[in-house]
Amino acid sequence: MYESSRICRCVICHDYGDRDEYDAADRGVLGNVETFEWSVTGVPADDKGPGWAYTIGRWHSRGEPELAMFGLRDLAVMQSCLNILGKRDGLADGQSHDDVVNGYPVRLRTVQPGWYKAFFGHGIWFYRRPPIPFLEVVWPDRDGTFPWENGSLAQPHLWLEPGEHVPGVWTQDV
Repeated sequence: MYESSRICRCVICHDYGDRDEYDAADRGVLGNVETFEWSVTGVPADDKGPGWAYTIGRWHSRGEPELAMFGLRDLAVMQSCLNILGKRDGLADGQSHDDVVNGYPVRLRTVQPGWYKAFFGHGIWFYRRPPIPFLEVVWPDRDGTFPWENGSLAQPHLWLEPGEHVPGVWTQDV
């Protein structure tokens, strides 16, 4: 699904001739990637739906998948969870991590590229050539049940192709 050889075509590795047009958010991402190896972009909840957060730069800096988390009420919690996981190598589809959200495991699921445009715009700007690997960090409900077990739409099911997802708040921009 992804390039077999990791050739990074991001805005750090390649000059696309538009660096004078970068705004403060673009420069912030670049600075974070250069300093910390990745940046976490937060998209706050609004009247259209819940918020989400995702990393930019892990693929560039470490050859590791980018991470995304959706639907928790507190954007800062999602950003913190992504930073905890962001430090780890070898993250892959199906893994469980019990030490990210207090008292609850999270599971990692591969994001299908058909979702990228709807959710990862700044990541597309950075890499210029998707798809690059993304993993969705999926959290359970208070009973420890994951969305694929109970059909919950509190977070999107990005491991499904967009056409297979139940229509709702997460599919309106796909």
